[in-house]
Amino acid sequence: MYRSHNCGELNASHVNKEVTLAGWVQKSRDKGFMNWVDLRDRYGITQLIFDESRTEKTVFESAKNLGREFVIQVKGTVIEREAKNKNIPTGEIEILVTELNILNAALTPPFTIEDDTDGGEDIRMKYRYLDIRRNPVKNSLLFRHKVAMEVRKYLSDLDFCEVETPYLIKSTPEGARDFVVPSRMNEGQFYALPQSPQTFKQLLMVGGMDKYFQIVKCFRDEDLRADRQPEFTQIDCEMAFVEQEDILNVFEGLTRHLLKEIKGIEVEKFPRMTYDHAMKTYGNDKPDIRFGMEFGELNAFSQHKDFPVFNSAELVVGIAVPNAGEYTRKEIDGLIDWIKRPQVGASGMVYVKCNEDETYKSSVDKFYDQDDLANWAKTTGAKSGDMIFVLSGPADKTRTQLSALRMELATRLGLRNPNEFAPLWVVDFPLLEFDEESGRYHAMHHPFTSPKPEDLDLIHSNPGKVRANAYDMVLNGNEIGGGSIRIHDKDLQSRMFALLGFTPEQAEDQFGFLMNAFQFGAPPHGGLAFGLDRLVAILGGQETIRDFIAFPKNNSGRDVMIDAPSKIDDTQLNELHIKVDLK
Repeated sequence: MYRSHNCGELNASHVNKEVTLAGWVQKSRDKGFMNWVDLRDRYGITQLIFDESRTEKTVFESAKNLGREFVIQVKGTVIEREAKNKNIPTGEIEILVTELNILNAALTPPFTIEDDTDGGEDIRMKYRYLDIRRNPVKNSLLFRHKVAMEVRKYLSDLDFCEVETPYLIKSTPEGARDFVVPSRMNEGQFYALPQSPQTFKQLLMVGGMDKYFQIVKCFRDEDLRADRQPEFTQIDCEMAFVEQEDILNVFEGLTRHLLKEIKGIEVEKFPRMTYDHAMKTYGNDKPDIRFGMEFGELNAFSQHKDFPVFNSAELVVGIAVPNAGEYTRKEIDGLIDWIKRPQVGASGMVYVKCNEDETYKSSVDKFYDQDDLANWAKTTGAKSGDMIFVLSGPADKTRTQLSALRMELATRLGLRNPNEFAPLWVVDFPLLEFDEESGRYHAMHHPFTSPKPEDLDLIHSNPGKVRANAYDMVLNGNEIGGGSIRIHDKDLQSRMFALLGFTPEQAEDQFGFLMNAFQFGAPPHGGLAFGLDRLVAILGGQETIRDFIAFPKNNSGRDVMIDAPSKIDDTQLNELHIKVDLK
C-alpha cells in the first residue's frame, strides 16, 4: 500500500495517527537542523517535517537531497503544527517523518508547478503532463468530469440510453471537411471520422431505441480558434415521437439541472427569440442578453440630410453605450481604430454624446440638428450620460460589425460577468442559405433538418424563405447546443437532397442507407447536441476551451507534446496504397 491517506484529507482529528503518504515534492525548506517538505497529490498538500533530533539520521540526510517533483513515499506520525496555515485544509497538522522512500527522482521541470506559473503556453503545451499537475488545469479537468457525470445522471434518470456509434464511417460532401482514414484492406477507399453521429442516431430511432444519448468524440478538419479544436466532444441526444416543444423542455431541464448542481444557481427564464429578431436586434444568432445595447435602426432619421455616407448605405444602425458619455476623444479614436481592423472591417464610425442637460454633441453636427439626434437617442434607448455609436453600410456586414463592437464594449465595461448566466433559445432559423460561389443552396444546419410544416409549400417556389424546425441553445453569447426535428419521410428527404443540388444517384450513393431505413417505419424524431467542451468552459467562467481538455491541440492543429501529425514510413504508405509527393 503506497498510501493510507491522500495529501488533502488529514486534519487535527488525525493527530498521533501513523500514516503513509505518497506524492510529488512541491518544494522544500532546509533550515539546517530541520527540513520542511510540501508533499502534493491530486487532493492537496501536506507538510512533512524532518527534524534532526527526532528523525533517523539516514532519513534526515536523504530529505536534504529531495528536488522539486521527486515522487516519494513517507511514513510518519501526524502532529500539530506550531505555525498553522489557514489557507489549506491540512494547515493545522504536519507529518513527522520516520521513513522516506524515493520512488522516482525527477529532472527540474521547465516551469514551476504552481497556480501562477512562469511557463508560457507553448512550453506548457509541450509538457502538458506537467501542466496537469497545476491546480488550475487539474481542477478544470475535475470540473469537466463533474459536469459529464451530472449529464449522464440527468439523462439516464429520464430513460435515455447511452449507445456507442462507429468512428469509422463514410465521408459525405456536406458540412466541414472530414478527416479521412485510408483502408489497407480496401485499396483506394477511405473511411471518415464522424463530424457528428447524426445518421446513426436517426437510425437508432428507426430501430426503436426511443431515447438515445452519447458523450462522443467528433472530428472536423477546419481552421482553429480559441474555442475550437479538430477533435471535440458532444453530448449527443435524439428522441422519437417528439415535437420541438418536447425537446426544448427536456434540455431546458438539463441546463437548469447543471446550473443548479454545478454552480448553485437557479435559472427561471429561458426566453425564446427568432433568428430574424436576433439578427436584427443583436447582429448575430447567439446574442449575449446579460446586458442591453440593442440595435436601433436609424435609416428613417438619418437619410434625409446631406450626409452621403448614410444616404448611400443600405443600413444605418446604432447602439447606446451606458455611461460612456465621458469617453475622451482618445478613447473614441481607439474604438474607431479597433473596428477598422481587418477582423472587423468597418470603414468608420459616427458618435453622439448624450449630455446631462438632454442636449447632444455628435461627430456629424454639421449635418444633423438636435431633433435628429434626439430621434437617434430615442430609437437606440440612449439616456443622459450615454454615448451612441453608429455604423452604416451593407445590412448583413454592418450588423456583424456592430455586433463585434457591442461585445467588445461590454467586455471593456465589465458587463460580461462570468458568474451570471443568461440562457436563451434561438428558433426559426432559415432552412437554407444561398452560396454565391457555388450558385446553389446549402443546408444551414444539415440536410436532415425538417422544414416548418407551415412552410412546406415554399420549398420549390421560394426556398430561401423556408424556416427550419431547428433551435439553438445560447448561453452568455455562446452557442452551446443546437438541434432540429428531423425529416423522417423518404419523399421529403429526396426533395431536400434535390434542392441541395444532389442528383438522385448522388443521394442514393451517399445516403441510400438512411432513405431505405425510412421505408421501414421511421418515427417522427428530433434531437440536439451540446458542445461539452464549450459548455464546461462557460460553466467554469471561461470562454477558452483548451484548459478543459486534457491534451488539446494548438492553433495549428498540432499536438506539440507528441509531435503529431507526423510522417509515416514508406512501408505503411505502401500497405495503404498511398503515394506522397511533397515536391
